[in-house]
Amino acid sequence: MADARALLARLERQRHAFTAEPYPSAATRRDRLKRLATMTRQHRDEIVRAIRQDVGHRAEAETRLAEIATLLQAVRHARRRLKRWMRPRRAALPWRLAPARARVHRQPLGVVGIIAPANYPWQLALLPAVDALAAGNRVMIKPSEHAPTTAALMAQLAARYFAPEELEVVEGDADVGRAFAALPFDHLLFTGPTSIGRDVAAVAAKRLTPVTLELGGKAPAIVADDADLAHAARRIAVGKWLNAGRTCIAPDHVLIDAARLPAFIEALREAVAAFYPRGTASDDYSAVPGEAARGRLEAMLAEARDHGCRVIELGERVELTRGVKLPPTLVVDPTANLSIMREEIFGPWLPVIGLVDFEAALARVAEGPRPLALYAFTDDPTRRRRLLEETRSGGVTFNDTLWQGAVPDLPFGGVGESGMGAYHGEAGFLRFSHQRSVFVQARRSAVGLLNPPHRQWLIRLLGL
Repeated sequence: MADARALLARLERQRHAFTAEPYPSAATRRDRLKRLATMTRQHRDEIVRAIRQDVGHRAEAETRLAEIATLLQAVRHARRRLKRWMRPRRAALPWRLAPARARVHRQPLGVVGIIAPANYPWQLALLPAVDALAAGNRVMIKPSEHAPTTAALMAQLAARYFAPEELEVVEGDADVGRAFAALPFDHLLFTGPTSIGRDVAAVAAKRLTPVTLELGGKAPAIVADDADLAHAARRIAVGKWLNAGRTCIAPDHVLIDAARLPAFIEALREAVAAFYPRGTASDDYSAVPGEAARGRLEAMLAEARDHGCRVIELGERVELTRGVKLPPTLVVDPTANLSIMREEIFGPWLPVIGLVDFEAALARVAEGPRPLALYAFTDDPTRRRRLLEETRSGGVTFNDTLWQGAVPDLPFGGVGESGMGAYHGEAGFLRFSHQRSVFVQARRSAVGLLNPPHRQWLIRLLGL
């Protein structure tokens, strides 16, 4: 209860500040974004060390690319386009209402809450903040308790670069997270597993707080019969084993023609050997932190083995002081009832499933839950069109993986069980803005003719 009262007081402080400045100028918003970028750029080495300590081990290049460069790119994108995003949009009028005018005014919501996960603890906490600050809001962030070193660093730096009524970081355990989710924010964004996302949405619904949910899911990768197997294997390997598979848009499983399955397995084996020449001991291969996460993954793999699945480990398990390196592992043709096919894997296991042909793969994806990402390796324009028209997913990438999430102008978000709402770039600016309708009546207009008593000849003339 004390935590809830303290959190509410912090929210009210931001709300009072927003009331005093309800529509920050473009210069003020750019300044806040610049400070966010400076905070990240000037302390990148500390960020790298903090994340490595929380994870147990993560390659410095991965952190710089996925956490730091991505955030700095988003800030640059927003600062350059901010004036255009803020500009009111003219709305077309029916001829009957001329010469009145109409427009859509993009108005800040107020205070935005962000609940971030542990897999990318810097990026997924601050990337939504870029969009929320650009839209003119105040921001409160609850980082994951499973990345405590990074959360502490973020709180410390945020207090140095921002006033608490601009942007504030709230540290704490799961109980603090639940109290945070129950606050009466003007908008709440949650990134994490579907099970917790349902709880967050239910709590927010009690206060009618609008939510954006980024939930992940089982992202399929279809390898068609016209795909280059070596290329497909390399791109899937990069997407799957970045951060040891702990990426919400990582390929979750592969669907391929059964006749090409053995050759594809060998191509994956070669790709892993090329990317990690020292195997899981390589500095470029990340660890999986947390006993609960490791236990869940190991139980999933043990179940697959117990049901007769062929399991191919492409490395050795490496124990660390914090975390463990679990090897890239292929699970061949698991059945749909196994947990590895029912649950989001979020780890280095990769099911590889042989099907009759592309038609069977397309039907399987179309009938399944809607994922956050969908990947397809094919150059056939007809197949690409059919995939876009006959399936549903948050995003689609052809002949590669992950890169749809790195384009600031592309909305990033799920559909169905993979989430609701999207952000990044202008989509994020609009997500954290109210689209306010504005109608300006002309000094002289004909609408008075529509006042009662109604003229039948005018009604007929207007086609009413």
